[in-house]
Amino acid sequence: MDLFEYTLFAFTSLFVIVDPIAIVPAFLAMTVRDTPQAQSRMAFIACTVAAGVLIVFALLGKWIFQFLGITLAAFQIAGSILLLRIALDMLYANRARDRETDEEVSAGAEKDDIAITPLGIPMLAGPGAISTSLILLSQAKGTAQHIALFVCILAVTALAYVILRFAAKTARWLSPLGLKLFTRIMGLLLLAVAVQFIINGLVQTPFFAK
Repeated sequence: MDLFEYTLFAFTSLFVIVDPIAIVPAFLAMTVRDTPQAQSRMAFIACTVAAGVLIVFALLGKWIFQFLGITLAAFQIAGSILLLRIALDMLYANRARDRETDEEVSAGAEKDDIAITPLGIPMLAGPGAISTSLILLSQAKGTAQHIALFVCILAVTALAYVILRFAAKTARWLSPLGLKLFTRIMGLLLLAVAVQFIINGLVQTPFFAK
């Protein structure tokens, strides 16, 4: 892939897996007693934390693999299986259980500030998003594509902030049916991304590389 194709693929993959629109209902439920200003502040902190987590994991991924003795192909396939599970949850308009549980949403509603957890981690920067950032970094070729990945992470989390802030100000006009429809569309796209990651991982294994 050239720089443009890689950047477009990285941005699309990250946006689909982070899927800030699917988080909107839980975000509104946990901040129902907060003012729009407070909601915007928490959204900003959460997105900043998510960006930092994804960038740090992307930067340290190579050394984590070496320390644990994990091959890149194995991690890519394992991460893809996780993405497949999340995609199926999204296709049926269910909240992915690795990103948020009913207990986390209930606890978040009782907390004074839910920005760092559970909103930032794991709702935005969950296992699926972390796996995707690591896989994308492994596919980057050259300094330009590495920089493009970090720019995409910042762009996706910035867009997530805009979506959450907009949702906080327009909560009364949001349609639950529309949110479910968009979640299903994102799930279908994520399913395709996960299958592509699996194919890429298999190609890198010794058996298929021969």
